[in-house]
Amino acid sequence: MPDQRPFTYDPPAGPLTILHEDADILVAAKPSGLLSVPGKAADHADCMISRLNGLYPEATLVHRLDCPTSGVMVFARNRASHRHLGLQFERRKLSKTYVARVWGEVVEDEGVIDKPMRCDWPNRPRQMIDFELGRPALTRWKVEARENGVTRVRLFPETGRSHQLRVHMADLGHAILGDAFYADDAAFAAASRLQLHAETLTLRHPQGGAEMTFRDPCPF
Repeated sequence: MPDQRPFTYDPPAGPLTILHEDADILVAAKPSGLLSVPGKAADHADCMISRLNGLYPEATLVHRLDCPTSGVMVFARNRASHRHLGLQFERRKLSKTYVARVWGEVVEDEGVIDKPMRCDWPNRPRQMIDFELGRPALTRWKVEARENGVTRVRLFPETGRSHQLRVHMADLGHAILGDAFYADDAAFAAASRLQLHAETLTLRHPQGGAEMTFRDPCPF
């Protein structure tokens, strides 16, 4: 595992992209480099939920994306919707797809990574695979393209552990490009940002239960 790399918080400027809004939910596109929630440091107050609350004061956070990850996020606009969406995440009743570019050319066309994870406490917020103390973590993956030493993959997480996709792909031997925590120097330097994007989110609407899919096109 690479040494801890320094982190400087420099969130992108500009308005948020709202993908969907109604009386119960908001769906927005999180840019890479913006925290989902405020950090402990005073200069880490700017984040996805604070920006959204500037437009929609009633909006509440339902789930998170890592700071360098971009893509679809859903927020609740009332207490009932928050509970409904929270249960969907907890009970795995929704689905997400991610796009990533990883180091090396993956030989197989698809596969499953089923390796439990936990926090690497001495090196937090890093996570690690641990077959004794880890919580279940399962990721399905499929190759979309091989690009001269780099592979574009689509990832289908069936659990939602912190850093799950980043840890699982690194363990597979194909770290995500631009990953400051789990990629070696060559893979880290191969991209100016983490090449991980939450492209689609499919859920049941809190009112009526209709299945809805929201998409934020991959920017890389």
